[in-house]
Amino acid sequence: MKKPIYLEKIITIEGSGRMYKKRWFQALITTILIFILFWLLQHTQYVFAPVFKYVKAIAFPVIAAGVLYYISRPVVHALDRYKVPRWISIIFVFLLLIGVGFLIVRFIAPIAQEQFSRFYDNLPGMINEVEKLINLWQNNQSVIPEEFMSEIKSAQEQLTGSIKDVTLGFTDFLINTIAQVIQFLFLLILVPFFLFFMLKDGERMEPFITQFFEDKKAKSLRLLLSRIDHTLSSFIQGQLTVSVIVGILLFIGYVIIGLDYSLTLALFGMMTNVIPFAGPYLAVIPAILVALFQEPTMVLWVIIIMIIAQQIEGNFVSPNVMGKALSLHPLTIITLILAAGSIAGFLGLLFVIPFYAVVKTIINHFYTEALNSKEF
Repeated sequence: MKKPIYLEKIITIEGSGRMYKKRWFQALITTILIFILFWLLQHTQYVFAPVFKYVKAIAFPVIAAGVLYYISRPVVHALDRYKVPRWISIIFVFLLLIGVGFLIVRFIAPIAQEQFSRFYDNLPGMINEVEKLINLWQNNQSVIPEEFMSEIKSAQEQLTGSIKDVTLGFTDFLINTIAQVIQFLFLLILVPFFLFFMLKDGERMEPFITQFFEDKKAKSLRLLLSRIDHTLSSFIQGQLTVSVIVGILLFIGYVIIGLDYSLTLALFGMMTNVIPFAGPYLAVIPAILVALFQEPTMVLWVIIIMIIAQQIEGNFVSPNVMGKALSLHPLTIITLILAAGSIAGFLGLLFVIPFYAVVKTIINHFYTEALNSKEF
């Protein structure tokens, strides 16, 4: 017997209502809404331009204070276990940071500055010697086809031109960035204020956010915030520790073989190591260039030192410091670095990995919540 039309409509409405409660349907609607939001933002940029300018203005002090917060937070928590008042812990952290900065400025910065000045003065001569070697090799070879030689020569001219532009434009760059340096110093003054309130009220952020949600969702949100906090903490603290250890290993190795500008080259290696995967290759380039003109056989020792430092870092330091908190595949890291470098330049290289790690943590959290739910 055929069902009445009104019963079919009721069944259809009830079935549609059940579909609305499905997690996959909610995820689909959320994805569509996100794409619509990005489309609206793209076509209404003029409305949000003042907001973007404000965010850009405070981005540096907030990010810098956030990095210092994750670096200094273990010290505050250690003092909390001894019942030390929070304001005394914060004062101790600031004194510790000032002491570290004083040691760097007093003992490390003068040597590094002197070595960098000598390296910069000798750089044009090194470039000219490289050009002579390349020209000598081109004039005395007849094995490589002419098509390949034209490509090699074109790449050589582009590389040489880029290096000369950087070298010759360094003075102009310094002159044109005086205003930016003043702005940077002003923003740098704001960092201690942001850091103070992060250390003082950082633990209050989670209860403040979760108070607006019901118990079940508040519990899930607390877990999500805890996972994001763990991801950022693991990356920042781990990356800083790894970079410092790599810099120390490089400095010891360069001093042992007697490489010129050893401190400057080790500091450069320490700074580039914050760039995953590509950092070690960037760090070894100036060291090889210096070794080549100091003593050609020293190039082999520089490569050996870099390999040893990276093996120690990859097999002993990183697994024990970072653990498996990020769990990023090397192919994923390479892809992210190539994409971020093309889109956002150097800043993209610095922030793409933590950004991706946070996004991955959020997706994994909601996926796990969906699997544990009977509505999925």
